[in-house]
This record gives sequence, C-alpha cells and structure tokens, in this order.
Amino acid sequence: MGTDGARALLECAGRLTLQTGNLLNWGCLRKKCPATPGEEVRDCIQKTLTEWSSKIGQDRNQETLEVLECTVAQAIEKINPEERDELKVSAKLFIVGSNSSSIRDAVDLACSALGVAQLDSVIIAPPPVEDGTNLSLEYLQPYWKELENLVQNEKIVAIGTSDLDKTLLEQLYLWAQVKPSSNQVNLASCCVMPPDLTAFAKECDIQLLTHNDPKELLCEASFQEVLQESIQNVKANEWIPLWLLRYSVIVKSRGIIKSKGYIIQAKRNAS
Repeated sequence: MGTDGARALLECAGRLTLQTGNLLNWGCLRKKCPATPGEEVRDCIQKTLTEWSSKIGQDRNQETLEVLECTVAQAIEKINPEERDELKVSAKLFIVGSNSSSIRDAVDLACSALGVAQLDSVIIAPPPVEDGTNLSLEYLQPYWKELENLVQNEKIVAIGTSDLDKTLLEQLYLWAQVKPSSNQVNLASCCVMPPDLTAFAKECDIQLLTHNDPKELLCEASFQEVLQESIQNVKANEWIPLWLLRYSVIVKSRGIIKSKGYIIQAKRNAS
C-alpha cells in the first residue's frame, strides 16, 4: 500500500494526530543537528509521515478512523512510573489554527503519549493575532483560563508564558488566579533582559527563561508543503495544523534530557 494507502486514509479522515516519539531514539536526526527549531519540526514531520505511510497496509483497520494516529512505533517511549519522581516533564504549546479549547486536547495527548498523569510545567506561546492587531490581555485570557482549569484539575503543576513584555506580563499576573511561574524571552529580540521585566519578575518570583523559537514555529503553508513532500499527490491544501506541542523529559538530579518529542494535530477542511 505505502503512500497510496496513506493518501486514501488522509482523504477519508477529518483529523490527523502526529506523534514523533522520543527524538533521541532517531539516529538520523541525532546526527543531523538541525540549524533551527523550525527545521527540526519540518524534519520530524516529514520523517514521521514517511515512516508511517510506508507501513500502511499492515493495519487496514485505520481506514475507518475519523482521527488518524500517525506515529513512529519504535520511537514511542513512555515514562517508567518508578522513575517519575526523578523526572521533570515540561512542554511548550504553540497554537496555530485553533482556539483555547484545544489546550486540553494537547495536554491530554501529551500525558497519554508519555504515560503520566500530569505535566510539571506548560508554557504557552502567544497565539497568532491578526495583522495590525497587538497582543492584549483580553486576547490571552481564554487561553490562560484553560491552563488554570488544567492546574486546578491537577493535569499541570505550573504554567508559564512566552514573549510577554513587562506591561503585558504584569497585567496577566494581576488578573490571573494561577500566576505565571515563568516567562520566556526570545534571544533574537534582546541580547540583554529588559531591566523593567527583570525587576518585575524578581519581585513576583517569575522565572525568566530564554528561547530561540521563531514567531511561527509551524505555519499552515509549511505544514502543507511537508505533507505534500512526504505523501505525493495528497490534497495537502485541505489540511490545517491546529496546534503543536513540544515536550521534554529531564532527569532532575543531572539536568540531562532523557526524552524530547513533538505532538501535532491537524484537521482537514474538505471543500
């Protein structure tokens, strides 16, 4: 069957959930060392789609599924419950083409993929706003409320933000019931942490972290392009990425990464 079978399944499905599993188990990616986070995401999607499509035909019952599960079986690695207390499980969630209601889906899928009851921390990247519109507290509120609900339901321990300036971080902090525990600052936008942000974070016990993620880690056009490259003649333009979650599992005592991976969900808009 191969790509023909994968194409047929994609044309019948309404959603696609793609899981890379532990990238540290991928020998080819480990050697490649992508130059940017964006390149890594593209490589991971392409590799997973190619591997998945090559095995279609061995499991024909997938054809009846509304949601396709696209994974690389040998890379899937759940956490040993006996080791859970020694590990920190954190995630960063990028909303692409969906709303705040997708946050619970993303966290549930991450917990299921890793075999854990809760994530230690989740950072949310600012969801995309329309051109000419500035990010505001009102825009962030529904997303933060979803995260707060997950904290209250013990699915997440701590929640954080990314790329908020001092004004917006302060507004969020004063409004929120569950306060942000961290705020990521993009290395490309500032070589030195802004003094006002540093002072406020220190006063409110918010950890300032750095990152090098682009503003759009995975855009609609990029996802469709890699889908087309991986599965020839598929109607890639019908598929829209909803969100992308990147997780990491770190050994607390040694500070080393034990596991890292991506989970992506997309939907098909058939005309």
